Amino acid sequence: MFYWLLKFVLVGPLMHLVNRPEVEGVEHIPTKGAAILAGNHLSFTDWLFTPLMSPRRITYLAKAEYFTTPGIKGRLQKFFFSGTGQYPIDRSGADAAESALNTARKLLAEGRLVGLYPEGTRSPDGRLYKGKTGVARLALETGVPVIPVALIGTDEVCPPGPFRWRKKKVIVKFGAPIDFSRYEGMGGNRFVERAVTDEIMYELMRMSGQEYVDVYAASLKKGVPTGSRPDADRIPQTMAG
Repeated sequence: MFYWLLKFVLVGPLMHLVNRPEVEGVEHIPTKGAAILAGNHLSFTDWLFTPLMSPRRITYLAKAEYFTTPGIKGRLQKFFFSGTGQYPIDRSGADAAESALNTARKLLAEGRLVGLYPEGTRSPDGRLYKGKTGVARLALETGVPVIPVALIGTDEVCPPGPFRWRKKKVIVKFGAPIDFSRYEGMGGNRFVERAVTDEIMYELMRMSGQEYVDVYAASLKKGVPTGSRPDADRIPQTMAG
């Protein structure tokens, strides 16, 4: 209930008024059944604009910190994210990747649309970065289609740094569902998972017009060499990294 109240009454109309968002390819969203929505990640606002332009509810996996912050701010934050149907996941520890994937599997088994950001974190400079293979593993194991979602302009609405909301136009593009049934039974094969992930990222690059960078954004931000964490390629980013 709170999800639809936000979309149609509290927040959605204001976003339409200020940012005049446009949508393309909404016909590619299935009227029922599960699908993975894999998007580029430019801004904290990505997870607001995508559901705003979708006729169906989209569920994202949210960082557990959004549900455990102490104080009044923490309680309000928990109420907001719980009320909009987001699911907390703990991204710390050796089992973080599998825990996130298990939660996503459960949601897909319920026939939901699950939103993921394969880049693993927000782009630091507006370019499109290498995707982590968790999204491929999930698609191969569940057999659900992957719908690429390209957002344009959200980095101008809310750039990295202190929170501010600018009056900039946003475009949300839903691509045609990608069927990976040709790889049935090949989940767990890292070469296949990389090929699937790269196909998704290529489509996002084509739809968004972003320059592609073949390194992980998180590694670039931290100055950590790619591959330094054995599980780093598995964790599908959730809402805002």
